[in-house]
Amino acid sequence: MPAPITTNTLFYGDNLPILREYVTDASVDLVYLDPPFNSNRTYNVLFRQESGAESEAQIAAFEDTWHWNRAAERTYYELLENAPPHVSQMIDALHGFIGRNQMMAYLVMMAARLVELHRVLKPTGSLYLHCDPTASH
Repeated sequence: MPAPITTNTLFYGDNLPILREYVTDASVDLVYLDPPFNSNRTYNVLFRQESGAESEAQIAAFEDTWHWNRAAERTYYELLENAPPHVSQMIDALHGFIGRNQMMAYLVMMAARLVELHRVLKPTGSLYLHCDPTASH
């Protein structure tokens, strides 16, 4: 049983372990999810000079490139074993069709989170998922 959340709690980090550890079943009214898009790009933070002019200094803030690695493999098998049958069957079929690649890694990681979000959503709740055409079609 997840630990109860107090009012106005802010979590920072990957939502999957947070959902599993802290959020109880059917306890959420609204989910807005704006995940990475699998754009195969690295997004940088650009710095400015004191004058406000753009600086050449920048650092990588987020790499939106997914890889089939141990984490993806582990999550894939967790979905096959623990997800609702319609989810595990679809993930297994996709895996058989497209194989182990970047797109499959992305779909596996998204599926695991969507399963947990569905679990915590109230029957009267709503889920809004912001996505682009990269992986949504």
